[in-house]
Amino acid sequence: MTFEPAARPTTNDASDAASADARIRAAVAGGIPSALAELGALVRIPSIAWPSFDQGQVRRSAEAVAALAEQTGLFDSVRITDAPIGDTGERGQPAVLATRAAKNGRPTILLYAHHDVQPTGREEEWLSPPFEPTVRDGRLYGRGAADDKAGIMVHIGALRAFAEVTGADPQLGLVLFVEGEEEFGSRSFADFLRENKEALRADVIVVADSGNWDADTPALTVSLRGNATMRVKVDTLGHASHSGMYGGAVPDAMLAMIKLLGTLWDDEGSVAIAGMMARDAATPAYSEEQLRADTGLLEGVTPIGAGSIMGRIWNKPAVTVTGIDFTDVASASNTLSKSVTAKISARVAPGQSAQEAYEAVAAHLRANVPFGAHLEIDDVDTGEAFLVDTAGWAAVLARTALADGYGVAPIDMGVGGSIPFIADLVREFPGAQILVTGVEDPHSRAHSPNESLHLATFHNAMLSEAMLLQRLDALTSEA
Repeated sequence: MTFEPAARPTTNDASDAASADARIRAAVAGGIPSALAELGALVRIPSIAWPSFDQGQVRRSAEAVAALAEQTGLFDSVRITDAPIGDTGERGQPAVLATRAAKNGRPTILLYAHHDVQPTGREEEWLSPPFEPTVRDGRLYGRGAADDKAGIMVHIGALRAFAEVTGADPQLGLVLFVEGEEEFGSRSFADFLRENKEALRADVIVVADSGNWDADTPALTVSLRGNATMRVKVDTLGHASHSGMYGGAVPDAMLAMIKLLGTLWDDEGSVAIAGMMARDAATPAYSEEQLRADTGLLEGVTPIGAGSIMGRIWNKPAVTVTGIDFTDVASASNTLSKSVTAKISARVAPGQSAQEAYEAVAAHLRANVPFGAHLEIDDVDTGEAFLVDTAGWAAVLARTALADGYGVAPIDMGVGGSIPFIADLVREFPGAQILVTGVEDPHSRAHSPNESLHLATFHNAMLSEAMLLQRLDALTSEA
């Protein structure tokens, strides 16, 4: 049964509301120093879920998160568990699942984050060690400092403040779900939901893995692009040959790959693939100057695409070549290559299925492969786009909490990235209202060297979530 509040969320008696807000503000402010220290401790754990890294660190990270959940004193059960990865015989990374049953007709809220992190990339590009949390100019630097260990600590800090104000015996149902493989594709996520469906069932789901408009302005993420990734292999020769002896007559695989990849975009850099759709939706103003400041676009390099900048990022498809297997420059020889493999990542506009978009890309590649080269497409992975019902009562309540927590009215924001597991949440819990929030801002550089968290944003996000918890605790269901 879907929870519906007995009345639309409204402001309670002004004096009572002001008193409750003041208590929450004081509790959050008092908890910030310990929350930052514990965030630093989490950042020091290199919890990278890739098999080539130490998997013991992912277990260690899960144990640290479980301990933090236990220490809130709010949960009836806290456990570390995992789930199978389809029928592969493998199991996913350890996740933390903590639950507390709702009482007296109150709703249940599920708080999601992930404790695994991206690899560091080139460590020489970091200004401070990636797993040594470092504060500079009002920001905390370190791998996972923003994505997404800050999300974990926003949940933990908000829960602590909520417990302090309610006396650790709230009526609100609580679920904390912190997975350990989001950066590695959430491979066991769907199975985890199925195996733990009753424990995870909630009326409101907060996914703390997105960002804000800027460091001062909060946002609800109301749309996400889907994605379709694939490996593309081009073969032209049975064996490598001398480029001087046969170059000019024999097409090498790199030539064929370059020409093939070049057909994916038009001269403006827009996707030129028949069947990949765009969404027609308004976007806020965002200047080229701001784009340059946020992305580090070099002087003289022009943006790509057409239409509004945010429309290109939120509502149109994009295609990126994210990797190529080929001889590195240091080992290059005068040889015609026989085979080249590339990884292609396509972002899919909200409103189009990821499978349909993949089929459009694959059909384009097959139709445009040059010189009769042999083409193989495999290792396909898809994730669905996401659109929020922004009129839901929980979204109304969340916007008010964000405005009060940040002191600035939030905006509804699209994001060009993808969170494919949200489609699994929608499928398993169709009655739940899903709110996508986060602590990142345009300068957080998630997934890149020098990832960082804006400390004032961290405080405001925690305060907003604590206010949301408090206000949900005051709701009762329609009889």
